[in-house]
Amino acid sequence: MWILPLVGYLGSIVGFCFLTLAIASGLYYLSELVEEHTVIAKRLLTKLIYSIIGLQVVLCLVDGFPFGLTLMGVVSHVVYLGNMRRFPFVKLSDPLFIASCLLVLVNHYFWFQHFSEAQHRSYSRMSSMYDQPDVPSFTEIASYFGLCVWLIPFALFVSLSASDNVLPTIGTEQPSRDVDGKNRRQGMVKLVVDNVLSAIGEVTRMAGWKKPEDRF
Repeated sequence: MWILPLVGYLGSIVGFCFLTLAIASGLYYLSELVEEHTVIAKRLLTKLIYSIIGLQVVLCLVDGFPFGLTLMGVVSHVVYLGNMRRFPFVKLSDPLFIASCLLVLVNHYFWFQHFSEAQHRSYSRMSSMYDQPDVPSFTEIASYFGLCVWLIPFALFVSLSASDNVLPTIGTEQPSRDVDGKNRRQGMVKLVVDNVLSAIGEVTRMAGWKKPEDRF
């Protein structure tokens, strides 16, 4: 067969594009919800951070999770909590915000190493092919990463806002302002999406595919 594999590749590409657009649209909508309900979002995120810290402590005490990695996770969430001081505003050059971004990657790396080594040790201790390895399932590991590693950084990324001057657009439009003439705060997700669309529009205009007056 020659054509069917090509159809499969084409379908995968189209499906990936639709999935990306669906995720971007969902994040855009969530960002608008947070802008409208800032107080509720701040209260919810703060309680969520404390809940995940408590969950990590319970996992350490009951399931024997490593103390060092648990301590790193707790400290990371305390740092994430520091971003709630001026919620929902954020300054991208703030050391606390930069530390939060780095801690997300550090936590992911070390917890991935922990689960990988635990699985390797469990399989190496098996004396028979009929033995069952004592390792967490894929669902348990994915759930831990989703809740204890990525949930709060992802929620902060959706919730935090920056002024239009923080991420300048490629176009020539002026920063959006509210009725008082002040710069209107805008979610980081919305800024990223708007700048991506602006960049795509600029590239298509330079390539001659779109007229200068056309917009997305």
